[in-house]
Amino acid sequence: MATASKGHKDSRGPESKADMSMHSLAVHAGDTIDKVHRAIVPPITCATSFVVDGLGDGEKGEFAYSRVKNPTRLAYETALADLEGGVYAAATSSGVAAASLAIDLLPSGSHVLVMRGVYGGTHRLFQGVKAVSNGIEFEYIDMTDTETLRGRLRDTTRMVWVETPTNPLLELVDIRKVVETVKRTREDRNGCGGGRTVLVAVDNTFASCFNQKPLDMGADLVMLSTSKYIGGHSDLIGGALVVRDRELAERVNFLSKSVGAIASPFDCFLALRGVKTLALRMERQCANALRVAQFLEGQEKVRDVRYPGLPSHKQHDVCRAQMRTGGAVVTIRLKENTAEMEGESEFSLDSVRRFVSPMRFFVLAESLGGVESMINHSATMSHGGMSREERESVGVFDSTLRLSIGIEDEADLTEDLRRGLAAL
Repeated sequence: MATASKGHKDSRGPESKADMSMHSLAVHAGDTIDKVHRAIVPPITCATSFVVDGLGDGEKGEFAYSRVKNPTRLAYETALADLEGGVYAAATSSGVAAASLAIDLLPSGSHVLVMRGVYGGTHRLFQGVKAVSNGIEFEYIDMTDTETLRGRLRDTTRMVWVETPTNPLLELVDIRKVVETVKRTREDRNGCGGGRTVLVAVDNTFASCFNQKPLDMGADLVMLSTSKYIGGHSDLIGGALVVRDRELAERVNFLSKSVGAIASPFDCFLALRGVKTLALRMERQCANALRVAQFLEGQEKVRDVRYPGLPSHKQHDVCRAQMRTGGAVVTIRLKENTAEMEGESEFSLDSVRRFVSPMRFFVLAESLGGVESMINHSATMSHGGMSREERESVGVFDSTLRLSIGIEDEADLTEDLRRGLAAL
């Protein structure tokens, strides 16, 4: 089982990395030296099986079958645990697989409170799969209001699912307040749920450990789509669960090897390589995002600019208290021109095409977090599986665009956006 730094191969440096700066931690998270060749980079071990010396417990060795444990995956999982400040990490084949693994911790009939406006893929997994196959009831609420959260907790509530910032509208949830609200409500009700634990799970994909560490704020579980900022180069699909409690770690480990939705050795290698430059990339991307947001805020053809790092963001105070920066995503809504064409859908889709067409650096594409800047049309991409009514109820319109900001020169990015706006 992958635990943070401790006891994995030949560890370099102190066991605890809590005192490291983010830049140093990104480079040295999960530091190991290969025992056989003394390689500074963990090798890609593609073997499915490992030879044992005998049948006794002491003769089987650390590795037996790669679905259960693999050297490359172990090195990567150890790094993830270090980065998030957890005791254990499970690397999965995708972010959705990690979310699925988290819900599999719950018994059938459980009630889960979910931050409204979560990623469309999460909504699809919860409603289309887990509500049906696992008998889980999901309720979507505004967690920016802790009184609403307090009032919706039930005896059957087993998990509170937080996404902050949300995808794509960048709403923030005060993680510490959520944790405290869950704890106080249980105490006030003299053991709500018969003393059973209510897990607080946080999807930390948009912020990444560079900007916030939910486990340090009291969350039980962090979920990541490592396809995004951890990998950082748009060349892998992966996810992870990171936990801070050893008992919970044992449960996640059991589920991970039982379900088998694991990350491949090669994807683990790519992600581990990406981790080394995480802080450098995020520093540049977040700085670029702030400047892009400031530029867009003054444009007459932009109806709304959402970026937590702007003072105009309604939860800017939460951003300042909880995050290192406002992140590397900016979400905008283009202005409608009803005189030119009637109908939100027709106009907005046409405007998106014209907006993107003259750009040199931004590309229209799914996903986010790579070094290149991308534009996501949320209504047809990230939230394409939701009905119009569902999308618009949480504020995702056909004119909503999510900008994933890369590491290009900020002047090139703002000039690109200027060309796009001029084409509207």
